[in-house]
Amino acid sequence: MNVLIDDELWSTVGDPTRRRMLDLLLADGHGTATSLSEQLPVTRQAIAKHLAVLERVGLVRPTVAGREKRYHVDKAQLGLAVAQLAQVSHDWDSRLQRIRRIAERIQRDGGTPDAPSTDSDEGEPA
Repeated sequence: MNVLIDDELWSTVGDPTRRRMLDLLLADGHGTATSLSEQLPVTRQAIAKHLAVLERVGLVRPTVAGREKRYHVDKAQLGLAVAQLAQVSHDWDSRLQRIRRIAERIQRDGGTPDAPSTDSDEGEPA
């Protein structure tokens, strides 16, 4: 699986207040700037700005309810974020495994990372 990583999306969910807002919206099904500000230690105006950022990247969608907008999480876009997280996790797992193999080879051979080691079974560089 090779998923294109959306930096703007990741920058958006990198903010702890926005992540908490997403948690609340998922738990409650929807929310307004006012209802979210009552549950978080930030002002309604700050919540409105965070909601605008979340909306811009497609993580939330508003519906008009009287004078307020009710926001709900766009589950398709959230699914894309989860797929991206899985891809990043896989990529880092692969990198860390390569680093581990290099470190084990250095420890085993007592050499440096630049020195090619030989596998005792095959006699070829590892």
